[in-house]
Amino acid sequence: MDIKTIVILLILIAGGALFAVLETQHLHHDHDHSASKQEAHDHDHDESQHQHDDHTDENHSEHDHGHHGHGHDHHGHGDHHAEEPKGEHGGKLLTQDKFTLELTIFEQGIPPEMRLYAFFEEQPISPENIQVEVRLQRLGGEQDVIKFSPEADYLVGNQIIREPHSYHVSIEASYQGQSYQWQYESYEGRSHISDRLIEESGLKTEIAGPQTIHSAIELYGIIDTPQDKVTKVFAPYPSQIEKIYVRIGDQVRKGQRIARLKNIKTLQSYDIKSPAQGQVSQRWTNPGEIVQQNALVEITDLSSVWVELSAFPNDLKKLQVGLPLTVYSLHGEKQAQGQLDYISPTMTEGHIARARAVIPNPQGFWRPGMHIKAQVEIAQKQVPLAVQKSALQSFRGMPVVFAKFGNDFEVRMIEMGIEDDHYIEVLGGLKPGTEYVVTNSFLLKADVMKDGASHDH
Repeated sequence: MDIKTIVILLILIAGGALFAVLETQHLHHDHDHSASKQEAHDHDHDESQHQHDDHTDENHSEHDHGHHGHGHDHHGHGDHHAEEPKGEHGGKLLTQDKFTLELTIFEQGIPPEMRLYAFFEEQPISPENIQVEVRLQRLGGEQDVIKFSPEADYLVGNQIIREPHSYHVSIEASYQGQSYQWQYESYEGRSHISDRLIEESGLKTEIAGPQTIHSAIELYGIIDTPQDKVTKVFAPYPSQIEKIYVRIGDQVRKGQRIARLKNIKTLQSYDIKSPAQGQVSQRWTNPGEIVQQNALVEITDLSSVWVELSAFPNDLKKLQVGLPLTVYSLHGEKQAQGQLDYISPTMTEGHIARARAVIPNPQGFWRPGMHIKAQVEIAQKQVPLAVQKSALQSFRGMPVVFAKFGNDFEVRMIEMGIEDDHYIEVLGGLKPGTEYVVTNSFLLKADVMKDGASHDH
């Protein structure tokens, strides 16, 4: 998918034409479900207030919310969702013969839990008189089996309904010797993509697992000439220059002849050889001149260079000699590794301390006077689970990644820990070994948002 197509996608999404662009990108829901439409549910959630939308029954309880209505028509993006009748507590109604269950998920001030209200011939049933078991079959083969116990005028489940609230629901209930069963699908944040469209959309994945998180601070500085690599070449006695074999900018090797001189006392000629390798950075003499104590040339070895960094007090206290760092050109086209080998014991008038590192410069890219930035690694931590930061999206106000199960993709709400430039620690919400999308996951978000990311309880 080229840049032009991506730009068009973003423009159309912003303009409300998401359906058209998804058709262009061929990102269709392609779930192999029953040909008949599922029960459509309005799935709207105000996370800050947890209020019902305007379509919710006026008699809803202030505290109980209806069960999730995720039943999208996965075979057609253009259909409108039918309004589903809700119970007096705002929940999903399931009726068989004269027996009715109302399923709600309560999550105000506590982790989400399932609550059930039972009715026979439209009259409330004491929760002590019924038995219910609910199974939530999740993508990837996981299954939550929920048992219930009486509480007040409802049954309460024995476990937290963890995110995402996306599953196939199976219910078995028993009342007065009669058994009742229901099954339905309640999905959110899920998309089905064919192999061809996965390739065309550029969706790339990796397996979530352990990573090393590098904590770093960013400093700015300048490339400088290493003073211990600057050599001035002198004549050993008063002499006259007969010939200079090098010019400024020439590369010389150690032991290479650089000048021929004549001793003005003995009139004997002799050669001056370079005491070091490097580049001729200065030349002060020409043939015919008399030299006594003045230097002939200067040779500078720039095969490695100094990196002079500026550190403010808050950064200075985190630095110590030996810390590894990465130096970047300001345009980011080049980088080099080194380590801090000096921190100045004094501050400048601007309350800045100087820190220095040495980096290799075999190709001569790093020139003295060049401005740079550096990431100094002040700590590193091995974490058991991390994901690439490029994978992160936002869904219902929560950070998510898209887990991949064959051709199905679904959000996983994650709890985040420490991070560096590339990875972020996962403290919860994602299992180690899960395959997840690292590139172009925004296309999956666009697809699931098209059907509505509301959270109707």
